[in-house]
Amino acid sequence: MTDFWPGKRVLVTGGAGFLGGALQRLLSNAGCTDLAAPRSADVDLRHAETATSYIADLAPDLVFHLAARVGGIGANMAKPAEIYLDNLLLGTNVIEAARHANVAKTVVVGTICSYPKFTPVPFSEESLWTGYPEETNAPYGIAKLAQLVHLQANRQQYGQQGIYLMPTNLYGPGDKFNPAVSHVIPALIKKCVDARNSGAPSVEVWGTGSASREFLYVDDAAQGIIMAAEHYDDAEPVNLGATDELAIKDLAELIAQLVGFEGELAWDSSKPDGQPRRCVDTTRAREAFGFAATTNFEQGLRTTIDWYEAHTAEAEART
Repeated sequence: MTDFWPGKRVLVTGGAGFLGGALQRLLSNAGCTDLAAPRSADVDLRHAETATSYIADLAPDLVFHLAARVGGIGANMAKPAEIYLDNLLLGTNVIEAARHANVAKTVVVGTICSYPKFTPVPFSEESLWTGYPEETNAPYGIAKLAQLVHLQANRQQYGQQGIYLMPTNLYGPGDKFNPAVSHVIPALIKKCVDARNSGAPSVEVWGTGSASREFLYVDDAAQGIIMAAEHYDDAEPVNLGATDELAIKDLAELIAQLVGFEGELAWDSSKPDGQPRRCVDTTRAREAFGFAATTNFEQGLRTTIDWYEAHTAEAEART
């Protein structure tokens, strides 16, 4: 509990989502009692007039923009135009509506997908503009990166206070386990649980297993976002990560072990691996506002698997 949040009116776009739910819980624990988190069915922020009128009427002290249209490699390949446009409109409209409403601070959550396909590891924020994103992620990554430019331009011209944060790949309870949109950890958990339960001899896994990723527990990400909102006010983007790089092959084997699936992992090399490597430099977050992830990865995976098995229908219905 700090004295920063009591008495503040806060808007969380995307508050019903995976990260949004965790952020709401932590904000409530920090003393925030005036919290709005409208669902997209009720407030469609892709429409500028809707975003402008809603935020003007609400008059929040602080906006967290988490609303996004996201998915794994399959979803990104199937609907790149929709993913690009929806994310571009969401960010553009929220940033402009917050400016017109004189919101004191706007916190925009970007994505690690904005980094170039071949970025020196660990990813430093200075590398964002050194190349083009990995092809399957590019529409999403560029739409989100445009929001960084928007915030910086508005800061320069209008004095709008906004910050831009880039969490690495998230995981944890509340994630999406629907195969149409799930990312790698929930996708692998579901496949291994289904195979274990059915007695299947093998599980098909996309790619070669050689790509690497870094994973950040969702509550750690939410804590980092809150710490940045309290203590960070600069124009430069900031990575949020756990600093541990793991090959997808090792991840799949660990999930199979934790789930209790003893069959074969069959790698389909005709499917894309995505970006070859991902692991971020978290120096700026540590030095600027003291953020460091605290959740042990294996324990976080166990908690995620337990949640999925206890809430299977709910988890698979999320889109």
